[in-house]
Amino acid sequence: MAIIIFYEKPGCVNNTKQKDILQSVGHTVKSQNLLTQSWSPETLHQFLKDKPLWEWFNRTAPQIRDGEIVPEKLDEQTALGLMVKYPIIIRRPLIQIGDSYTVGFDLVKLNAWVNLRNASEQAKGLDLETCPRTFGDW
Repeated sequence: MAIIIFYEKPGCVNNTKQKDILQSVGHTVKSQNLLTQSWSPETLHQFLKDKPLWEWFNRTAPQIRDGEIVPEKLDEQTALGLMVKYPIIIRRPLIQIGDSYTVGFDLVKLNAWVNLRNASEQAKGLDLETCPRTFGDW
C-alpha cells in the first residue's frame, strides 16, 4: 500500500471524505495543513503544473469569490506568488505519492498511481471537489 501525503484545510468536510476513501482501501494518509505549510512557487508548481492555471484555484476562497483575485487574469508566476502569500486560494487537496504530484481529487488519476479498488463505488454520487461551505469562517 502507498504512503500518501495529503495537504488539506483542517476541518474541510470533503478533504475528510477524500482521506477516508484512500484509507478505506488500505493506503496510509499523512495529513498536512495546507494553510500553514511553508510553500515556495517551485514546490507548489510540482503539484499544479499538469493542470490549466485556472484549475489551480479554490473558487470558494474569499479573495476569489469576492473578485479580489481573478485567476483568468493571472500569469503563472503571479498566480504562484499569490498562492504562497494566500494559501487559502490553493485548490485542495494537494497530493503527493512518491515522486507523483497532483491537485484536486481525481479518482481516475489516483487509481492509475495506486490501486483504489472499490473507491469509485464509495465516491459514486458524491461531489468530492466542491466545498459545501462557500461562506463563513475560513
